[in-house]
Amino acid sequence: MENQQDISRLEKPFVSVIIPVYNAEEYFGDCLDAIISSSYTSIEVIVVDDCSTDKSVTIAREKGATIHQLPVQSGPSVARNMGAKYALGDVLLFIDSDIIIRMDTIELVVADFRSNPDIVALFGSYDDEPVVKNFISQYRNLFHHFQHQQSNEEAFTFWAGCGAILKKVFDEVGGFDGEKYRKPCIEDIELGYRVCEKGYRILLDRDIHVKHLKQWKLFSMLRTDIFQRAIPWSRLIMEADFMPNDLNLHVSHKISAMSAVLMVLLIPFLFFGNMKYYGVSVASTAFVFLLILFAIIFILNRKLYSFYVHKRGLIFMIRVIPLHILYYLYSCTSFAFCWITHKR
Repeated sequence: MENQQDISRLEKPFVSVIIPVYNAEEYFGDCLDAIISSSYTSIEVIVVDDCSTDKSVTIAREKGATIHQLPVQSGPSVARNMGAKYALGDVLLFIDSDIIIRMDTIELVVADFRSNPDIVALFGSYDDEPVVKNFISQYRNLFHHFQHQQSNEEAFTFWAGCGAILKKVFDEVGGFDGEKYRKPCIEDIELGYRVCEKGYRILLDRDIHVKHLKQWKLFSMLRTDIFQRAIPWSRLIMEADFMPNDLNLHVSHKISAMSAVLMVLLIPFLFFGNMKYYGVSVASTAFVFLLILFAIIFILNRKLYSFYVHKRGLIFMIRVIPLHILYYLYSCTSFAFCWITHKR
């Protein structure tokens, strides 16, 4: 493929680092400092401001970044597309404004393109040492890290938190869908689907780790997971008529999700007291089935729970389990809702 061979022949490909930003003054300076301190120097840093009302633009200017500003707030998809429009690099590296890359991150990105001439895009993951120490942030960021570390290197999606793509291919597929995704959503996943539909390959590099600075709280996590991830992703799957066995869509995850739903449906039967059916206690039977379903979820996710024990201890893992079952519950119900509305 000509696009890839062009990169493999270049001694030092030029990389355009593109960061969309909206009111991120709390951590944006650290994000830019990490990029500026990169061991790979053949780069340009492009910041696209999405109508921030804080000091984000001032910070970018002080750090020497090239700044473009959207006339109206349009979301990260449009911001990234604008950055790509003005980019001079052979490679576009998208970084979120709440991400800190490592000194060798860009070097690893370039090395991947050079050593894998048949890939056109790649992405990494959060590291396993989240900065924010509250429980929800630790749970969420470690979950992201684990999922990416366990997923196939041959990816069918993309992650714009730290993801790179050849500029020629980005332009060929039309960039991010800024019309459909006006807010932070699954615009990167959808881009990955379109890239793969063209017959191109995407690499998930498990050795590329970046640090996430965002603080998660329960409500913000649920809102994001349901309305910005589960529902739009389910709709995308319906439209594409394709269910990849990748990331959090493995068969084990699907079984776990269905088990979580069945657990909830069984809970009311625990309050049937001494009611019996053909001489068998309804409450006792429901309790037994609940235990079986819980065991199924635990066994299928034992590697994840073991990971939490290793990183944060047994008590942390015990606290994770109810949240993880809740995650499966709203993921499954979101998919079911989208499937029903799609079939109507």
